[in-house]
Amino acid sequence: MRISRDKYLNDLIVRMHNGLIKVITGLRRSGKSYLLFELFKSYLLENDISEDHIIEISLDQRKNKQYRDPDTILDFIEESIVDNDNYYIFLDEVQMLNDFEEVLNSLLHIKNADIYVTGSNSKFLSKDIITEFRGRGDEIHIYPLSFKEFMQVYDGDKYEGLSEYTVYGGLPLVATMKSDEQKVKYLENLFEETYLKDIKERYNIEKLQEMDDLIKVLASSVGSLSNPSKIADTFKSSLKSDISMNTIKNYITYLEESFLINEANRYDVKGRKYIGTPLKYYFEDIGLRNAKLEFRQIEETHLMENIVYNELRARGFQVDVGMVEIKEKNNDGNFEKKRLEVDFIANKGSHKYYIQSAYSLATEKKIKQEKNSLLNINDSFKKIIIVKNVIKPQRDENGIVSISLYDFLLDENSLSL
Repeated sequence: MRISRDKYLNDLIVRMHNGLIKVITGLRRSGKSYLLFELFKSYLLENDISEDHIIEISLDQRKNKQYRDPDTILDFIEESIVDNDNYYIFLDEVQMLNDFEEVLNSLLHIKNADIYVTGSNSKFLSKDIITEFRGRGDEIHIYPLSFKEFMQVYDGDKYEGLSEYTVYGGLPLVATMKSDEQKVKYLENLFEETYLKDIKERYNIEKLQEMDDLIKVLASSVGSLSNPSKIADTFKSSLKSDISMNTIKNYITYLEESFLINEANRYDVKGRKYIGTPLKYYFEDIGLRNAKLEFRQIEETHLMENIVYNELRARGFQVDVGMVEIKEKNNDGNFEKKRLEVDFIANKGSHKYYIQSAYSLATEKKIKQEKNSLLNINDSFKKIIIVKNVIKPQRDENGIVSISLYDFLLDENSLSL
């Protein structure tokens, strides 16, 4: 079943022959190989590129183990280039290649080669390695299927589709599976046999149970403010574990480098500065989050927030959590400081949006609560409330726009409505 991923395909097309290494990053099983070896290759073939001018090596396959050696792979590629026409080099899971920085820099010297690589670990995009590339890498980060992409293959309406997406997420293979049992088994096995195994081997983790417990703590607190110190307290009180705060920091870094989780930093809107901790953690795929908790904590309010966050990130926004400080009279008639939360501040270039994620606006009290922080932001950037209910886009007298979650997810221009 073919799933169009036009945004990412266009990202590759516009970067062709730009003199840079195109680096496709993302969570394992999120569709990087499919994008490169199926969609982009098909595009090249349809545009009269000969198949023998496309050099493909999947480094995670056992049969290609020999090509993990730098000299062997360089010799193979150089021998495959037999004329002066353009060649396209595809290297899958490049982090498995020994001394890959040197190999990629060597490939850049081949004038008629256009290079594309995929990787499942952001560590190979660290400052040290970017220095090795000398500014010659161009990253395209691919996310699991958006809800709009998911609906290409879902056999049902958007309401049933969102319920399914909220439980099982957007990994491409999961989206094509027919039974719930298949999906549950696949996601649970994938976490244990692929992601945790990768992390254990890559970072030489001995106490895997602590890492497993940490993932469950993070999964249980999606949408809540947290930090390593608070998590350490949870380990001590609930799990009777004396895991150190530094170990927790390291483990969170490993999870981020494997693209399993992302952090959203807090931003003081009026003070125009980042606050530091606490912050929020979100899962790159909601189905994996649910699988880690054995599908027992399907809290739609928090999961909706995670889905909105992922959609904003996939659209290219930098996403922070907002804080607005106000002074309010207490019961004694005295003014006291109060901190209000803005779920998301989404920035891209000159565009900025303040966004609230509200599962329901059933009462006047709830409406006032969601609008309060937005009304206390004194700038002209757009303020939006995304609601699970099916509503027509509407703008109130203060300029605050309310839109349905379905409209937001299915219309890429929804923030401009």
